[in-house]
Amino acid sequence: MSLTNILLPGLGIATMTLTVTFSALAENRIPDEYKTGGFFIGCQAYTFNRFTLFEAIEKTALAGGKVIEFYPGQKLSKEEPGVSWDHNASAETIQKVKDKLARHHLHAVNYGVVQIPKDEEAARKIFEFAKTMGLRAVTTESVDAIDTIEKLVKEYDILVGFHDHPKNPNNPEYRMWDPNYVLSVVKERDSRIGSCADTGHWVRSNLKPVDCLRILKGRIISSHLKDLNQMGEAHDVPYGTGVSDIPGTLEELRAQGFTGNISIEYEHDWDNSVPAVAQCIGFVRGYGAAKGW
Repeated sequence: MSLTNILLPGLGIATMTLTVTFSALAENRIPDEYKTGGFFIGCQAYTFNRFTLFEAIEKTALAGGKVIEFYPGQKLSKEEPGVSWDHNASAETIQKVKDKLARHHLHAVNYGVVQIPKDEEAARKIFEFAKTMGLRAVTTESVDAIDTIEKLVKEYDILVGFHDHPKNPNNPEYRMWDPNYVLSVVKERDSRIGSCADTGHWVRSNLKPVDCLRILKGRIISSHLKDLNQMGEAHDVPYGTGVSDIPGTLEELRAQGFTGNISIEYEHDWDNSVPAVAQCIGFVRGYGAAKGW
């Protein structure tokens, strides 16, 4: 709301109140048609890292996912095993992936975890790739490149989420496991920079996901949502059967107005994980339906 002086013919100067509304966060929003249970849920292709990208797309669709998150370095297809998928892909390869996504009615939403260089020209390749693929966000742990990241986030209007791996006693310099540290990195930066909340790695660090999400309130860009069989050293289990409080996590994300992707990154039973992934998606579908989301 602001007061503005204007000149009115025959009346001189008058003061009018003008209301101007600005979007606090302009972003490449994911179309609502890709929601399941109130969320944009699908797979991080790393779930199927023993398969090609094309197979990961097929398996994500088979499990009921509507969105997919890429990671760098996955082989493209059985037909082209020598071609890797990342931000250096040729225009021809990019078009093949777009066509494959369209055939399986999947929407690509994210890319990572990828190292973003400090060098602007090198970092720009990642953002150009994300723009070409229509991605909403990129996932990284490149804290040292935060200045470059912020500049390119503003230029490309592509979000960046800082990912967390587990606390590592052998590497005390690694701090991304701590949501308070992630918050310290992003809180004074553009609002399109925040957290890729890997809830499973928080559990492996003996942290409660809901508590971590609250620390990072308003800064959750995306999530690698996991349910684990126990706190600490553990393995993935279908949603709702472990200790990660998936219902509480979904409630907190909903309360925060979360609009990003939930990527199932299922790192167990690697060769035959589609049934478990489908069970995870089914949990979110059913929980959201019960809540009227």
